[in-house]
Amino acid sequence: MAREWIELTKITHGKPITVERVRLVDSDIAIEGSFSLPPLANLSTEDQIFIMAFIRCSGSIKEMEEMFGISYPTVKNRISRLAKQLQFVEIVKMSPQEEVIEELERGDITTDEAIRRLSK
Repeated sequence: MAREWIELTKITHGKPITVERVRLVDSDIAIEGSFSLPPLANLSTEDQIFIMAFIRCSGSIKEMEEMFGISYPTVKNRISRLAKQLQFVEIVKMSPQEEVIEELERGDITTDEAIRRLSK
């Protein structure tokens, strides 16, 4: 699987791609549509390896220097370049009422429980 991914990233040259069919590995279930890849998947193989190494090093730039044989400024510059390429997801906090409604929609709580909590 890793080889196919490396080949795919070489072919696309970092350009965005859309996946149109997804098949579950352990079954014959397939889903067709238009699926965007997550931001990390759009990075080059080298950049993905760099990010995985950074995580394995628990964010230690000193360890990254040793692992890749590069200087501190080089590690910092590469991290900065990668950070600019990745959009961060803004987490929006739901109100307590919205949380109750979402729990009800998921079936996590009963209607009676939702009414009781919303009445407070």
